[in-house]
Amino acid sequence: MITDRIVIEFDKALRTLFAPAPTTRRVPGSEQPEAELSDKERAHAAALMRINHVGEVCAQALYQGQALSCNDPQVRLALQEAAHEETEHLAWTERRLAELRGRTSLLNPLWYLGALSIGIGAGKLGDTWSLGFLAETERQVEAHLDHHLSDLPWQDLKSRAIVEQMRLDEISHAATAVRLGARELPAGARLAMRLVSRTMTGTAYYV
Repeated sequence: MITDRIVIEFDKALRTLFAPAPTTRRVPGSEQPEAELSDKERAHAAALMRINHVGEVCAQALYQGQALSCNDPQVRLALQEAAHEETEHLAWTERRLAELRGRTSLLNPLWYLGALSIGIGAGKLGDTWSLGFLAETERQVEAHLDHHLSDLPWQDLKSRAIVEQMRLDEISHAATAVRLGARELPAGARLAMRLVSRTMTGTAYYV
């Protein structure tokens, strides 16, 4: 029933935004000792992990929106499996933020709604275009995580381990999208995605 589907999707949104995220995998870097960080280094690491947490909130919404408007059951299953791994990323970044005495973004509900709308819109363009959007998103996230690995304090091994595993998972998600028939997005669309991403990351660093 439509009402049941609405309730289920609304529950997903509430869990993403307000409930602790679950993880079945061990948190990367959990065996590493806590690094000795200056106040400035700790604040910077926390801000970077807040950006990553926002990215995972957006990923949940994007996958949810794409799955809602998807026609192919195989593609829908792939989206759901990727969303599960992104939920683990959400849990890892959430935990690391707490360890760094940081906080999540105050704008998370806004990020979620925006990403959900984009996901639904991408899905309505057709499955191959939706997969193309997914593949390009993951490629841009991979580049963004590469930057964080070079920008995090070198001694913060806990944060580095989390970011590195997230990077590997994003590469896998992009490869899956390509295998399922992702189309290459036009250059203008890729540029627009990068501009939106820069706005989000620049804002989430502080808010």
